[in-house]
Amino acid sequence: QVQLAESGGGSVQAGTSLRLSCTASGRPLSSYGMGWFRQAPGKEREFLAAIRWGSSDTLYAGAVKGRFTISRDNAKNTVDLQMNSLKPEDTAVYYCAADRISVSAPLSPRTDEYDYWGQGTQVTVSS
Repeated sequence: QVQLAESGGGSVQAGTSLRLSCTASGRPLSSYGMGWFRQAPGKEREFLAAIRWGSSDTLYAGAVKGRFTISRDNAKNTVDLQMNSLKPEDTAVYYCAADRISVSAPLSPRTDEYDYWGQGTQVTVSS
């Protein structure tokens, strides 16, 4: 089992930045891809970014590329999502997820391929 806990959400003004953190515990994560997703009211869960735990491989959704940055800290077992130039449409519950993948498998943007999920953290951006 892998346990994931998100933190760092809150209410901010448009144009500002926020950094979310996901703390992972449980099994060793060297064979996992870590992803960030979000879900706004009435909408499907949306992929944002992913990073391979054991390398620098990353994957971004086109909608946030250049504005959001995913990173990890192996020593702290955390995966962060730096969000800049926030917009009201970024308002959502943000989730961290873990996908057990082989070394040769690509990072995935599909929610159904992720095995473990955190409880989510609310981000509200006001204009």
